[in-house]
Amino acid sequence: MSDTTGTLLSILKSQPVMPVLIIERVEDAVPLARALAAGGLKAIEVTLRTAVALDAIRAISEQSPDTLVGAGTILSPDDYQAAVEAGARFIVSPGATPALFAAARTSGVPYLPGTSTASEIMAAREAGLGIVKFFPAEQSGGAAFLKAISSPIADMKFCPTGGISLRNAGDYLSLPNVVCVGGSWVAPKDLVAAGDWDAITKLASEAAALR
Repeated sequence: MSDTTGTLLSILKSQPVMPVLIIERVEDAVPLARALAAGGLKAIEVTLRTAVALDAIRAISEQSPDTLVGAGTILSPDDYQAAVEAGARFIVSPGATPALFAAARTSGVPYLPGTSTASEIMAAREAGLGIVKFFPAEQSGGAAFLKAISSPIADMKFCPTGGISLRNAGDYLSLPNVVCVGGSWVAPKDLVAAGDWDAITKLASEAAALR
């Protein structure tokens, strides 16, 4: 297991749910991060799906010391580098490519690649990674797939993301090869738009209590 895999495992094991965030307004970034941290979710993933995502990562990194912010929706080595320069402490992608594996090898910032098949999981394992994202989880076979893959590829760990909510998170978290789940339900768009940080802290507390 690589040093960066060990670092990533320690991050992901610290909480059962990794918030996956789409931030539309940079001014929401810090209060959102603080609200999630107050509820017990201190590691978060800010996806690069908006024009302000890198600025949001930078703001959280600088102004919310209780938060460990990562970057998601990384599609290229350029995205990887830009996210690291903005302050991302870990990198997440929806899939994986040889170029991204190469970028990860030259970076001290941990990489969580997306996988949805046995071959993709094996490719990540061959690249020296011990934990991967399983995405999109519900559409790719769900908890049943991860249970089935646990015997033939027994040494890999997973962070399933995609279609997971408070309702079905327990199905995944009960599996020995699942470290945590990714989910957006802890920060609904309407609550973020309204600035209802107390409500988001409550959702984070409920998620943090899952095991």
